[in-house]
Amino acid sequence: MQKTQRILIYLLVLIAGAAWIAFSADTTNASGKISAPQAGFTAPDFTLKTPDGEEYTLSELKGSAVLINLWATWCPPCRAEMPAIEKMVQEYKDQGLVVLAINMTYQDDPANVAPFIQEYGLTFPVLLEETGSVGAAYQMRSLPSTYFINRAGIIQEVVIGGPMSEALLRTRIEQILK
Repeated sequence: MQKTQRILIYLLVLIAGAAWIAFSADTTNASGKISAPQAGFTAPDFTLKTPDGEEYTLSELKGSAVLINLWATWCPPCRAEMPAIEKMVQEYKDQGLVVLAINMTYQDDPANVAPFIQEYGLTFPVLLEETGSVGAAYQMRSLPSTYFINRAGIIQEVVIGGPMSEALLRTRIEQILK
């Protein structure tokens, strides 16, 4: 093969590679924003209230390991994982774990929240998301959705769907408590 033919083949391969990169690039996110909260990024801040009116702001919990669980009373996997989440709270609260269970109240019946809390004996804050703003900030795609946030406020892991097992919860919680 002559030298000019080899150069021509290399140029064609280079042009084809550049074309492949250009056409296959994800341009849906040209604004530079991340498409959804994900590991390695700061968790979007919010302020929500419990059914009793107590207010929680995520950014005020810096220094604590935080598990955020987005859920609804009508969601079978949400119901199934609540006892495991409660068990983890009992095991790890003294080490700095805070669980915020955010009921997607705008998709749920608010009258079902208090009986749910009582039925499952939940001791962690259950927050009411009545407007959809937190769901939008976290780009909720499915219930339950769980975010494991380290003491610096950085998301370490996102689990979409459920129910989560005690083993998965324990592993992820121990990572954010470090």
